[in-house]
Amino acid sequence: MTATPALHDEPAGPHILFVEDDAVIRDTVRIALQRYGFTVSTAADGLTGLELFRSAHPDLLLLDLMLPQLDGIGLCRKIREFSLAPVLMVTARGDDLDVISGLEAGADDYVVKPCESAVLVARIRSLLRRASFGSLSGESAREEPARDGSAADARPVLTFGELTIDTSGMEVRRAGEIVALTPTELRLLLAFAESPGVVLERRTLLRKVWDHAWEGDTRVVDLHVKRLRAKVDADRIETVRGFGYKLRR
Repeated sequence: MTATPALHDEPAGPHILFVEDDAVIRDTVRIALQRYGFTVSTAADGLTGLELFRSAHPDLLLLDLMLPQLDGIGLCRKIREFSLAPVLMVTARGDDLDVISGLEAGADDYVVKPCESAVLVARIRSLLRRASFGSLSGESAREEPARDGSAADARPVLTFGELTIDTSGMEVRRAGEIVALTPTELRLLLAFAESPGVVLERRTLLRKVWDHAWEGDTRVVDLHVKRLRAKVDADRIETVRGFGYKLRR
């Protein structure tokens, strides 16, 4: 296990935990991220990564899938048992099985290696923005105007059947019970709630929720919709074949 301080005597940037068994890749990525102002800790196997995550509480987990002792899928599942911190997985091939397994385990996004530093940093910053509830409430908690067109009847709590969304407190309930959503799942739900009954294309959701343009791969959207449905109501988010998804009123 290696924990490395930032390169400069400036205020520490967001703390990234990188779990990767290849020492060359581990050091190369660590140095690159430090140059962008991040504080980086590293681990060479899944069990050490889990221990370090529990003790250090990083802002984001960056992990390879192929790890000794505890693989990336297992590590992600264990972390999701107690943490909603953003998880960005790194896959060597971008295989369907790797990507789907990682996203189903709770990862928020993925990159395929080798990956340019600028692309990796962009994905990390996007995930960190999503994890900021302050930016979420400012961006997505839009007031609902009164029927006369004024804003006096603004409603911070949106209701869809048994589902309620408190856009001020960033709290979601189903039949009165709190629903634990990751920041990405919450942003996805808010995107639907902003336009109930409107079909949103996958590429639109990629832009609104993941902050990156369509790259020909929408699996990250499909898997997150699947996870969201399991938590809020399988029938509440409807698939419109050939187009995308919509939130039923």
